[in-house]
Amino acid sequence: MSRRIILVRAVNVGGTAKLPMAQWRALAESLGATEVASYIASGNLICLPPGPAEDFDRALESAVKSRFGFFREVISRSREEVLAALEAHPFDVLDPRFSYITFLQAAPTPEAVQAAALLETGEDRWQVIGREMHLRYAHGAGAPQLNEAAFSRTLGLTGTARNLNTVRRLIDLAGA
Repeated sequence: MSRRIILVRAVNVGGTAKLPMAQWRALAESLGATEVASYIASGNLICLPPGPAEDFDRALESAVKSRFGFFREVISRSREEVLAALEAHPFDVLDPRFSYITFLQAAPTPEAVQAAALLETGEDRWQVIGREMHLRYAHGAGAPQLNEAAFSRTLGLTGTARNLNTVRRLIDLAGA
C-alpha cells in the first residue's frame, strides 16, 4: 500500500465543523494509519492506511461523526492520481490561487456533465476529467460566478476542492 492523500470536505470554514489537525492525525493513527502528517487546517492528511483505501476513508468518516458530531465526506487519492490530475489541468494558470481541482467521490455520468454544462458560470471555467472537476475562477474562489452547490446537485456528487498551490504541496508531502 502506498501513501494516500486524504481530503475532508468543508472543515474549519465558517465555524460549524471544527476538526483540529492534531486530533485529525490522532484519529487516523487510532484507526491504524502510519506515517501520518497533516497540511494546513483544511482537512488534508497524508498517511499509509492500514488496508484498502475505500475502507479506511469510510472508517474515517464514521470516526469523525462519532468523535466530533458531524458528518463530512472523506475522499482520498494516491500521490500518482493527484499528480495525474494536476498534469491534466486543462486551463492556463493565471494565478494558482484561482485554479482548483475538485476531487469528486466518483466520476459523474456523461448525462450529469451535459446537464451541468447548462448552468451559468459567468467568466469562471470548469471541466470534468474522470473523477476530478477542474476550475478556474475569474476573480478567485471568494467571488465565484458559478454556483458550486448547483454543480454538486447536478453532477449528483460531492467533492472537495483544493487550489493548485495546495495540490502541489500535497504531492510533495506524499512523496517524502
